[in-house]
Amino acid sequence: MDPSHIMQVGLGFWASKTLLSAVELGLFSTLKQPMTAAEIASALKLDPRAVPDFPDALVALRLLARDGDGPQARYSNTPEGALFLDKNSPAYLGGMLEMANARLYRYWADLTEALQTGAPQNEIKHSGEPMFAKLYETPERLDQFMNAMSGISAGNFKAFAQQFDFSKYKTLCDVGGATGQLACMVAAAQPHMRCQSFDLPKVQPIATRRIISAGLADRVQAVAGDFFVDSLPKADVITMGMILHDWNLEKKKVLIRKAYEALPPGGAFVAIEALIDDARRENAFGLLMSLNMLIEFGDAFDYSGADFAGWCKEAGFRDFKVIKLAGPSSAAVAYK
Repeated sequence: MDPSHIMQVGLGFWASKTLLSAVELGLFSTLKQPMTAAEIASALKLDPRAVPDFPDALVALRLLARDGDGPQARYSNTPEGALFLDKNSPAYLGGMLEMANARLYRYWADLTEALQTGAPQNEIKHSGEPMFAKLYETPERLDQFMNAMSGISAGNFKAFAQQFDFSKYKTLCDVGGATGQLACMVAAAQPHMRCQSFDLPKVQPIATRRIISAGLADRVQAVAGDFFVDSLPKADVITMGMILHDWNLEKKKVLIRKAYEALPPGGAFVAIEALIDDARRENAFGLLMSLNMLIEFGDAFDYSGADFAGWCKEAGFRDFKVIKLAGPSSAAVAYK
């Protein structure tokens, strides 16, 4: 009997916070060239006590590379670190880690209370304001949230744009489209598609800027609206990336019904999430994401492909399939 797995999970926050602090400090963006521990401390304004333990811990966690030993050893980014953790990289996903550091890390300390009460443990607990109202309160917080969602979704959206069969379709509307990332990726990968990104009015200017920056303003449009108040724009394909899991079952079914009504016969509704495996044994990330929804919203939860198919069948959809995307995420597809 070996307790190492138990200890690794039980003290996993040690490794997590070391990475989150490295992202917060901009370590991976600073390592444009190899640096000694002393040079890292100077560049990041660290206390001398922080080195070499801090960079060496990241080496042991395989998040940094090191050439040599002792004070003259030089640290550098791993290929993965350079790609995903350098803020100057187009594949940067550190936005999600920045939000985890600024918000989620502290709220997860109250998981036990959430498990016992079913109540959210985020901003609403401390200020009385719902999570989205608080996040959208200032441009800085909204921008952090948008960057977090973009970072965690980029690989999945790119895979979806390449793997889904768009040959029968001409238009797409991404509901809750945030920065317009999914709509832009589909338009870039499928030149015949015209796309819309549908989200709240406060988000529309952000999406418009990103669409123009991507050079896709001729085929991608940012549309303002509230998906619980307004009808969804008509399109051949309706997508929701990490949207359904934000809501309880009643609201999930409302959104599914709205998607059904916005689609033509033969149209496709696609939910991109960290779908839990039907047996609920394998996708630890999806299950932990569902606990994160408990922390954030109380009654919100993640779900399996079988759950999705059941709800969509109730709304009138006829055929279903699951497309594996990047990492633990998948696209659940329902056809009208």
